[in-house]
Amino acid sequence: MTSPVIGVLALQGDVREHLIALASADAVARQVRRPEELAEVDGLVIPGGESTTMSKLAALFGMTGPLRERVRSGMPVYGTCAGLIMLADKILDPRSGQETLGGIDMIVRRNAFGRQNESFEASVELRGVADGPVEGVFIRAPWVESVGAEVEVLAEYDGHIVAVRQGNALATSFHPELTGDHRVHGLFVDMVRAAW
Repeated sequence: MTSPVIGVLALQGDVREHLIALASADAVARQVRRPEELAEVDGLVIPGGESTTMSKLAALFGMTGPLRERVRSGMPVYGTCAGLIMLADKILDPRSGQETLGGIDMIVRRNAFGRQNESFEASVELRGVADGPVEGVFIRAPWVESVGAEVEVLAEYDGHIVAVRQGNALATSFHPELTGDHRVHGLFVDMVRAAW
């Protein structure tokens, strides 16, 4: 079976860790910075980082429109932390000039779990991932305040939604790429294969 080509949006954030996790999950992983590179991938990971900076860099690199179009047309996409914010249809507390790509009918709150020094790790039961809970690394993590009828809630932590899926779009508040456990990336690679 041919391995899917999955890009990691390489404007800012923990790109290298996602490339390693995707390769471990049997994908061909590539950095994506330009529209022509985006056109060559079967799916895309939007990494954690700083969502406001990512939004501004996407505009600067001419990526905002092409990203929105690919997501809207059904390209499988997975966002972690800041990537979850980028995939939200609405942010409760956006920074000035901050834009999202949309794709998941959800409202998110930035930095909801606290500041950098309040970062933590926790076990999270994630629907669709076998063999027990995944370890979630929460770094200035958002949470999902509410979801639309088409959104499947995959995980909650401490009473808050931390993982969702809508069609070909997957998002987590936490960073599975930082743990060495690549099952969440395996789930996403399976989503990309199913969309071929």
